[in-house]
Amino acid sequence: MSCNGLIALIEVDVNSTLTDTIGLITMNSANDDTDVLNLFKNVKTCNPTEAVKICAPMVRYSKLAFRTLVRKYGCDLAFTPMIVSDSFVKSIKARDSEFTTNKGDRPLIAQFAASNATVLADAAEIIAPYTDGVDLNCGCPQKWAMAEGYGAHLIKHPELIKDMVMQTRGRVCKPGFTTSIKIRIHDDLRETVDMCQKVEKAGVSWVAVHGRTAKMRNEPPDFDAIKLIKDSVQIPVIANGDIRNMEDVKRVKEQTGVDGVMAARGILQNPAMYAGYENTPIECVQDWVDIALATGTTFTCFHHHLISMLERVTSKAEKRVFNVLTSTTAVLDYLEENYGIGVESHRTNGNCEGISQSEMTNNKDLCR
Repeated sequence: MSCNGLIALIEVDVNSTLTDTIGLITMNSANDDTDVLNLFKNVKTCNPTEAVKICAPMVRYSKLAFRTLVRKYGCDLAFTPMIVSDSFVKSIKARDSEFTTNKGDRPLIAQFAASNATVLADAAEIIAPYTDGVDLNCGCPQKWAMAEGYGAHLIKHPELIKDMVMQTRGRVCKPGFTTSIKIRIHDDLRETVDMCQKVEKAGVSWVAVHGRTAKMRNEPPDFDAIKLIKDSVQIPVIANGDIRNMEDVKRVKEQTGVDGVMAARGILQNPAMYAGYENTPIECVQDWVDIALATGTTFTCFHHHLISMLERVTSKAEKRVFNVLTSTTAVLDYLEENYGIGVESHRTNGNCEGISQSEMTNNKDLCR
């Protein structure tokens, strides 16, 4: 489903090839709206020792096909990859390329890179009918992003973040629609606490905190800093950083008292982690093959996800073979021979049995 002012859902007949469409309809967004804050409220009320389980925004990776997969395995909330708001607002081509969804893809948060309050509000207004909230990236440490005034550059400018939150909330008139931010911490945690309190007063819905500074890479996350932030505000706080399994979820929840946890590399390696699996189960690999082929996922994206999923369960010798395969057919042959993954029907007639119509879109590139 592309976003070009009118987002449409292509329904695909499961008994035909993926390119045979049987109708073009407009998404009935009113029936699909989700109040994301209720996720946090319900967990706090009904399961106070648990946390909302979230798939992080990941460039190239947290697109529709992967979001569809993790939702089957206990993920409560998913994010789009970071979208540059300026391009999204100005270009229909960018909207078509950067945002794809369907009726089953909820609850969903669209994350934007922005350095201007008006542009962020414009982007939020465009995407609001098809998502449950927008998130401002204030944590990306990449040099190109910071040079453009995006990502972790913003934590040096809390008044700008505050303005972007206020303008976005004022522009989008949709019940339950959230405006959140994802941050990294400052060297001086007093600055982080002050920033979070300012955006709370501005009306931010929640804050996701990566427990590292912009300069940190592989150092352990500072969960004590996340606890300090949680204790300093009344809004939900999400912990991010080295969440790799349900033991990590439990430990971080107990240590920080956060309302949610967000996984990135951990869920890439094991999309079934929130369902309690220590490593990616074979049925999850099968599901990925089904979903990826049904949605026309590019080979590079299809293969890279499989490399991540199989990393913990394959030997070095197996990796030397699998990781250098260069075609979908070669990958499917390998999976069938070594894991018994049933893929023959997909190669011969495009049959998508097992994938619901709500999980299918037109056969377009989802992982550019």
